[in-house]
Amino acid sequence: MIRIAAVGDLHYGAGSRDLLRPSLQHLPDRADLLLLAGDLTRCGGTEEVRVLAEELRGMPIPVVAVLGNHDYQTNCEDDVRRVLEGVGVTVLEGEAITLDIDGARIGIAGTKGFGGGFRGAHASDFGEPEMKAFVGHTKRLSDRLEQTLMDLDADLRVALLHYSPIETTLEGERLEIYPFLGSYLLAQAVDNAGADLILHGHAHHGIEKGRTPAGIPVRNVAQPVIRHAYNVYTLDARRQVMAAAGGIS
Repeated sequence: MIRIAAVGDLHYGAGSRDLLRPSLQHLPDRADLLLLAGDLTRCGGTEEVRVLAEELRGMPIPVVAVLGNHDYQTNCEDDVRRVLEGVGVTVLEGEAITLDIDGARIGIAGTKGFGGGFRGAHASDFGEPEMKAFVGHTKRLSDRLEQTLMDLDADLRVALLHYSPIETTLEGERLEIYPFLGSYLLAQAVDNAGADLILHGHAHHGIEKGRTPAGIPVRNVAQPVIRHAYNVYTLDARRQVMAAAGGIS
């Protein structure tokens, strides 16, 4: 079995020092890897991400992350990535990593994702250049996610996102902002390629559990939703997602 610790929307800033570290001390006993689902900082500042990086420095298990919209705010996302990679965190955007854990190969494909909405109430790349650019961005990221998942040579595959691929895990959010919380194109990409688990954040007022139209489990791991430092999800040999165990809050 593979034990995956996951959390998103940490929103680290100058006052966040030692917020996560006490909970991470026991993490290697509880999980085989840690996945971070974006919005790691408040506004994407390098000083903000350095606080988080120090918390993650020297982690004895692999740490894999995607960035979120907050991490892009100051247009320093490349610097945010470099700081995290400097302490051993793998940051993905349209990329994948394969890890060997206890005799199994687990592949993680990651992308921030983007918005656009969900079937029956979604935007289309039609009309003004601004609308074409908005939906086109989501399409490009979704297409790349699909190809990355298809190219993975792994026993188990996880899609790590920030934006949501389904409506279900957004329940509790205002309907008016659904188009800015995710896109059905992300779920379509994963369903086409296949995966065993999808993790995302972004929806602070959503719910934890859902499934794609093809039945792939989706978990919203935004910290305001899971209310723990992290949740641990176990993928067993039959590719079933076991019940989550909360980390120390």
